[in-house]
Amino acid sequence: METEQLLDEIITVAAVFSTGHHPCKPVKFKRKNGHEVHISEVGLGYPVPRGTRAVHVFDVTDGQSEYRLEFDAGTLVWRLVREVAYEG
Repeated sequence: METEQLLDEIITVAAVFSTGHHPCKPVKFKRKNGHEVHISEVGLGYPVPRGTRAVHVFDVTDGQSEYRLEFDAGTLVWRLVREVAYEG
């Protein structure tokens, strides 16, 4: 069984930047409650236009839950917008 939560939580993200097809790869993030999540896999990463700026969306997992992170290129703020936890 899975539990999905839609969120709008500002988070702190550690990311690796490089050249190539995927220039940004988040590797871990810290939630406002202090919990640190180490990302084991980055799935989709794509930009979404929002007005005059782009928001970069990343679907990631830590092996136990799936998360959707958004990076607003205009404000330079990362947000956790979705969490799917698997129970079982």
